[in-house]
Amino acid sequence: MLLLAAASLVAFVLLLYMVSPLISPKPLALPGAHVVVTGGSSGIGKCIAIECYKQGAFITLVARNEDKLLQAKKEIEKHSINDKQVVLCISVDVSQDYSQVENVIKQAQEKLGPVDMLVNCAGMSLAGKFEDLEVSTFEVKPYNVYVTVAYPPDTDTPGFAKENQTKPLETRLISETTSVCKPEQVAKQIVKDAVQGNFNSSIGSDGYMLSSLTCGMAPVTSITEGLQQVVTMGLFRTIALFYLGSFDSIVRRCMMQKAKSETVDKTA
Repeated sequence: MLLLAAASLVAFVLLLYMVSPLISPKPLALPGAHVVVTGGSSGIGKCIAIECYKQGAFITLVARNEDKLLQAKKEIEKHSINDKQVVLCISVDVSQDYSQVENVIKQAQEKLGPVDMLVNCAGMSLAGKFEDLEVSTFEVKPYNVYVTVAYPPDTDTPGFAKENQTKPLETRLISETTSVCKPEQVAKQIVKDAVQGNFNSSIGSDGYMLSSLTCGMAPVTSITEGLQQVVTMGLFRTIALFYLGSFDSIVRRCMMQKAKSETVDKTA
């Protein structure tokens, strides 16, 4: 009976691997593809542009600072694999007038062809306690278009360095429980998942666990992915409870330390 159960399980797994390509998207061929990267002048965005350029893509960089764009263009062009590749720079604020953004994208398509991949890396994280943040900071397949949602960890970028300047002690201590990743490593994984058409893109075991725990009603790109999420959900939730307990402990210690400091200040 045990042997029959094992054989059935093996047969089921093999069937999943045979059927999954039927619902998986067709991988994108990057050689000759037009990749538009917003926020492409630094950090993860620039590294994604470099990774795509290494694989033969044409790049359109979109960012606000023209000087940084030109510097990024020079860095990216060092990684060309043929003399036909082009890096186009567009200086525009994507958070402002949509018609202006639409016009510059049309210009890019006229020069480099239709957009095959759009990478949204513009923006930054503003760290702070909820009650201290200004209200103004809260802004917020039928056509064969696939979306990849990335879960990048703390990454050694200019944006992360700026984020640390305003990060509360509690958040900083929680952040220090994991290592800081290199932007090149993060970019390589994001490009790999985007090319394959994967909905989730994560780095390391923590990232994989996070993407599984937050999948909810998110689409899957293979039956295997869906089965893995179903099987691991309970285990990952159990592990997450230990994480949450550790994080709550950090927050409580910081609150006690803050209360102690306030008491000392009052008696001084």
